[in-house]
Amino acid sequence: MNISIVTIGKLKEKYLLQGINEYIKRLSVYAKVEIIELADEKAPENLSDAEMVIVKDKEGKRILDKISDDAYVIALAIEGKKKTSENFASDLDKLATYGKSKVTFVIGGSLGLSKAVMNRADEAISFSDMTFPHPLMRLILVEQIYRSFRINRGEPYHK
Repeated sequence: MNISIVTIGKLKEKYLLQGINEYIKRLSVYAKVEIIELADEKAPENLSDAEMVIVKDKEGKRILDKISDDAYVIALAIEGKKKTSENFASDLDKLATYGKSKVTFVIGGSLGLSKAVMNRADEAISFSDMTFPHPLMRLILVEQIYRSFRINRGEPYHK
């Protein structure tokens, strides 16, 4: 399976980079994983609703440019469906079984994802009703992907 994580913003925290790199290394026996970092759109703190849409649309265009036509796209969005780790693992396994070898996860910027990105997504998932910093969400996502492969192979880890 080829997994891409398209994300807005550059990761600066060394401790998060170390964690993400560790999980990507562990995942290398199961899948090819790449993280595509895209620049966030510079914007002032106090934006109108219309300005927020403009920022999300600009970031969305950059995101869409990095998604291949044949990828199954999973958007991370607070309004997405919540899943257990076992359900998430089962869903990834089904994608691989039914020929979806390219899976792209999308993590938006601080304002979220544009309508165009959400329309391109095959599904949207949420890890919680809580809001997490986007850099931390990358670590959580790669850990859950790793956990999924371990669960699907009946290997110890998920307890």
